[in-house]
Amino acid sequence: MQALHHPDAPAAVGPYAQAIVAGGFVFCSGQTPLVPATMRIEALTIEDQTRQVLANLATVLSAQGLGLADVVKTSVFLKNFADFARMNAVYADVFGDHRPARTTVEVSRLPLEALVEIECIAVLPPDAR
Repeated sequence: MQALHHPDAPAAVGPYAQAIVAGGFVFCSGQTPLVPATMRIEALTIEDQTRQVLANLATVLSAQGLGLADVVKTSVFLKNFADFARMNAVYADVFGDHRPARTTVEVSRLPLEALVEIECIAVLPPDAR
């Protein structure tokens, strides 16, 4: 196992790694809409928070030379499931034609009162396993 850290992604706010490389996959910890430079949530809407979360995940993945096109599974945690359609529109826009497997659930609360958190699993290319 190898822990990943990208200095341009939000720092872990607890005893966990931004991501772990193991068994041919990269397992990314959940990202909230923290702006890396300020470590604050600046976006107010579900759309803007979703874009920030996906940008944070892309940055973490780039530490291993990967991107969102390498993601095979995501888990989306929403504070309010009424935001699903708006989150989903941004998610579809960012991922484009790529459609990883996904689970979406509503949770009672997220860190720092975020509206959305997303974690993902990405696959390493065959020559990197």
